[in-house]
Amino acid sequence: MHRRIMGLESEYGFLFTNTGDRIFPPERALEYLFQGIMQNSWSRDAFLPNGGRIYQDTGSHPEYSTPECDRVRDVVIHDKAGEQILSRAVEAVTHQLEAEGIDGHLYVLKNNTDSAGNSYGCHENYLIDRNVTFWRLSRTLIPFFVSRQILSGAGGLVRMADESVRFVISPRSLHIREKISCSTTSSRPIINTRDEPHSDPQKYRRLHIIVGDSNMSEISDFLKVGTTALVLEVIEGGGLHDRMSLEDPIRAIREISEDPTLSVRVRLESGQELTALEIQEAYLEACRDFFHKEGTTPAVRDMLDLWEKILTDLAHWDEEVLGREIDWVIKWRLLSRYRDRRHGSWEDPALAMLDYQYHDVHEKKGLYNLLRVSGCVDRIAGDSEILSAMEKPPQTTRARLRGAHIREAMEHHRSYTVDWTYMRLNDPPQETLHWADPFNAAEIP
Repeated sequence: MHRRIMGLESEYGFLFTNTGDRIFPPERALEYLFQGIMQNSWSRDAFLPNGGRIYQDTGSHPEYSTPECDRVRDVVIHDKAGEQILSRAVEAVTHQLEAEGIDGHLYVLKNNTDSAGNSYGCHENYLIDRNVTFWRLSRTLIPFFVSRQILSGAGGLVRMADESVRFVISPRSLHIREKISCSTTSSRPIINTRDEPHSDPQKYRRLHIIVGDSNMSEISDFLKVGTTALVLEVIEGGGLHDRMSLEDPIRAIREISEDPTLSVRVRLESGQELTALEIQEAYLEACRDFFHKEGTTPAVRDMLDLWEKILTDLAHWDEEVLGREIDWVIKWRLLSRYRDRRHGSWEDPALAMLDYQYHDVHEKKGLYNLLRVSGCVDRIAGDSEILSAMEKPPQTTRARLRGAHIREAMEHHRSYTVDWTYMRLNDPPQETLHWADPFNAAEIP
């Protein structure tokens, strides 16, 4: 499998509630959060020594971008490192507020919707061959992304138009309005046309995907990125034509999300009707055939085997196993058991609170994190790897250079401006460093 630059941008929910007589503005609490990440700096847009980026996104919430990665496992490790960075910042801000006599609670949630109906999710980025026709790429990918939610959906309770509350596989899917668009907010598409490769535009396009949920489960995160990377490899190699094009992808993505039984069938342009499982199985088979002919690596075989295993578990509904692996089933089990114990319904406000608490990044409060610490979920990354990734960038991409120079500039108290492709030292002796090739982790003499 060819090397590919990949990364995630995770949008986090942010909430500060005052509980005392002294009113402290939430905007000020957000400033404290960023200051807790970048010490001695009030910037709300900063690249970090681990090569990633943290900034305030539209809607006054934090967004963390992983550094450039060329291995799927590194993407997961650095995505989880972002959670840890924010978790520690929350802890630091909480102590600071206590010291200043401010009563309040600060929450950072890696979720996908809020009580007001706003959506914020996970943006995926893949560097792809410029020679692949975007029309063909999009047509081939749309059925894959519509059905992929059964692997990577975060699960959640959603209030429907009739005011009933339902559990859905992917809250993000219900906010998708178009197949393809340049927008990321007003008309969220399955495939976004943004094309900022941060590399040679003659050779590469950056595929920007905004259809996916943010994941707490490392398995779901791994599958989300890994299966997409496999499918892209096959498309670039001339395989996987658009024989599974959907008649109405927007209706299909919603119908699949609203059916945790996985039995709903969506209609193809050919008139055939398939379940999300059957669509995913077709993509898996095409990938197996391609890599059997082209040759494979242990990493590719492992990803194909995991993909097949999860689809098999879903087909047989092995809830005990799936309840350790993928987000929406983990959450389904948690909420269903709580509902049944209370002999209640999905409308129970306590369930809505548990839904949010699942995504809390705080190590001692977030429900997913409590499951992780208790050994109740399966994992991809080790704790030591995640802790290392909070400070150390991937060593095989240009993120290594960015991280090293940021660290050096900070140690020497140098003023600098940095972006994905360059770093400028602002005070004498002024110097500008360029990193045009994202695959290059070595200094150019």
